[in-house]
Amino acid sequence: MIDTTGDMAMFGFLGVLVVFAVALLFMAIKVLPEYQRGVVLTLGRYTGIKGPGLVLLVPVVQRMTRVDLRVTVMDVPPQDVISRDNVSVRVNAVVYFRVVEADKSILQVADFYQATMQLAQTRLRSVLGQHELDEILSQRDSINRSLQQILDEATDPWGIKVTNVEIKDVDLNETMVRAIARQAEAERERRAKVIHAEGELQAAEKLRDAAALLSQQPQALSLRYLQTLADMASGGKSSTIVFPLPLELVKPLMEGLPRRPEPPAAG
Repeated sequence: MIDTTGDMAMFGFLGVLVVFAVALLFMAIKVLPEYQRGVVLTLGRYTGIKGPGLVLLVPVVQRMTRVDLRVTVMDVPPQDVISRDNVSVRVNAVVYFRVVEADKSILQVADFYQATMQLAQTRLRSVLGQHELDEILSQRDSINRSLQQILDEATDPWGIKVTNVEIKDVDLNETMVRAIARQAEAERERRAKVIHAEGELQAAEKLRDAAALLSQQPQALSLRYLQTLADMASGGKSSTIVFPLPLELVKPLMEGLPRRPEPPAAG
């Protein structure tokens, strides 16, 4: 009888070696897409950045961490903010950023996404607290640029580039909404009164100029007087209006009449 125990043990050992070799080969070969980079540590020490494409690693000795270089959209949760004029609002925002230095994003911070999230929340409250409510509502573009610059400078040591920050919603309580509505209505009334007063001022200036011009030409004043009488007479209403005749109109008529002889003086 032929003893096959040794042969089976040999085949089993070879099978284990094959599986182990395949596992090592799987660990050694990595493929990175165009938008990813691999930060390689050799025995715990940083030895470079790999990718994109096919990457060969020394199993067990080298370890690689993938880093996505695409733009990441971060939704900052609503934050309670007290503005400079002591108004409480809830504000949320969106932050757009991307990794520009893969090694720093791994070596300089434990979790760059979480760190950027916390930094965005604190900076959002800090920056908005320096503005009044009217500025927060009307000057979002300048506030967005200010937030973007502040976050970009703070995340630069981590290899992060903040490309844009957008404030999404500014929520007010019901009492504040009513107060803003009353303020807007009062502002509209104020503007209407100012416009009316400016119109009255311009009309008064024009009347003053017209009066000065007519005062230089008495004939023009008389003609204007007659024109006014004609306009009133053509109104179509049966009413009687008594106007005093200007002395300039009566005086020429009086001068044309024959003078009454004076009585003789008493002897």
